Amino acid sequence: MELKWASKALSDLARLYEFLAPVNRAAAARTVQSLTAAPTNLLENPRIGERLEEFDPREVRRILVGHYEMRYEIQESTIYLLRLWHTREKR
Repeated sequence: MELKWASKALSDLARLYEFLAPVNRAAAARTVQSLTAAPTNLLENPRIGERLEEFDPREVRRILVGHYEMRYEIQESTIYLLRLWHTREKR
């Protein structure tokens, strides 16, 4: 399996960092590091996340990383990280 980040997911990471950094730059960096490291677990267990039926027939799933939700899609041998956000955000 291969892991690829969609441009929107990368924008989400930048947005989260920019939101957290003015309060605590070190905590913002740790949060971004944990969010970028977490999806590597999907390489061995890609279907560990909950499947989101509203995206059928696409195989879109979600995992929770602390207080953050990450959505990803499995296409053949590639996992695409689609979006991520804090669970308190209105989505």
